[in-house]
Amino acid sequence: MILQKFSLQNQVAVVTGGSKGLGRAIALALAEAGADIAVVSRGNNLELEREIGGLGRRYCHVAADLTRRNQTREVIPAVAEKLGDVNILVNNAGIIRRASAQDYTEDDWDATLEIDVNAAFVLSQAAGRIMLKNGRGKIINVASVIAFQGGLNVAAYSVAKHGIAGLTKALANDWAKHGINVNALAPGFFATELTESLQKDPVRSKSITARIPAGRWGAPEDLAGAVVFLASAAADFVHGVVLPVDGGWMAW
Repeated sequence: MILQKFSLQNQVAVVTGGSKGLGRAIALALAEAGADIAVVSRGNNLELEREIGGLGRRYCHVAADLTRRNQTREVIPAVAEKLGDVNILVNNAGIIRRASAQDYTEDDWDATLEIDVNAAFVLSQAAGRIMLKNGRGKIINVASVIAFQGGLNVAAYSVAKHGIAGLTKALANDWAKHGINVNALAPGFFATELTESLQKDPVRSKSITARIPAGRWGAPEDLAGAVVFLASAAADFVHGVVLPVDGGWMAW
């Protein structure tokens, strides 16, 4: 009986930045749990499209550059038109621009905040309006352990992820009574393109691994269970949580 609560059958899930890395793993996990998938990214991943189709799920790709507000606004209406509804939104898209604080450019600051925070709000607002009409829905923001820390040479990213944590709690407070769950995942250090420079730095990579109690970097698939839980009826009484998935990083 309890396993039925984890089913996402007949749900439509939107995953931003879903064509690669953590987003790809999230999209596949939601599809395996039964959801139809809309991936939002600049370019389509045909292999992912085939995999999701092979699971018997509907798939659509919405091409959008989330640094451009006019394109961000069009995403949720496009998904609703193509797949008929929006039941789950995963705000995963994000960028990191690395530089010391004194050298950080305004362009890097603006681009990071636009994708990592502003787009998440615009998409959540649009999806939330649909979910309010439906009387239920799930929004999952992808934060980071940096939402609890300052990080090194990632000023805009740190501000953005702290902002995502705050946005998660604020939206949860507004919408919980309407049957909408807003929560966040806080991944630790995962082996993706986003962290490639750290992985290739022998000193930083070794120090990071030594700091993780689990003794390894995360793999994208390590997020699967947590995202399916938060997207499912099993998490109906979970609101405003920022859940670390970090190999124990925050427990150190």
